[in-house]
Amino acid sequence: MEQIQAEMAALKSQIQILLEERAALTINNVISGENESPQAMVEAYRRQARENAQLSVELQGIDAAIAALEGQIKQKQTKLVRWEGQSKQLIQQQQLEEAKEVAQVHAQRINQLASELATEVRFLKACANQLSPMYWQIYYKPFITGFKTISVPYVRSDGEVWTIVNRII
Repeated sequence: MEQIQAEMAALKSQIQILLEERAALTINNVISGENESPQAMVEAYRRQARENAQLSVELQGIDAAIAALEGQIKQKQTKLVRWEGQSKQLIQQQQLEEAKEVAQVHAQRINQLASELATEVRFLKACANQLSPMYWQIYYKPFITGFKTISVPYVRSDGEVWTIVNRII
């Protein structure tokens, strides 16, 4: 990007030099037409062109060079705009990938904790199954209820979309 901007600055500098050269060449050949008729001015310019054919050709060459350099500047500006758009998209993609990596770490941690929690709930359920008969005999009520609806979150992905589901333990 900086290289393109430097090239554009060099082209603009060259155009400025050519404009100054053109101005210097034409300053000596200005036709005063303040009090002349339009037809007299046209004839004066034609006469000047015939007398200074080499100067006219040189001015045309300078004008053509300026036009070519301006065309190059436009091409570089287009390239710069396109590059900035691509650069912005690449930056967004990099940020997205970094965020996905962070999310992946959290998802793995959730799945790990869910697995540990499921194991602990199973151990608790085993304890409850063992204690429930004695608990009923002493307190006349269940020790723990609700084991049929216990679930833990689990993160899964099909590659593009991530889904958090509840796994019933």
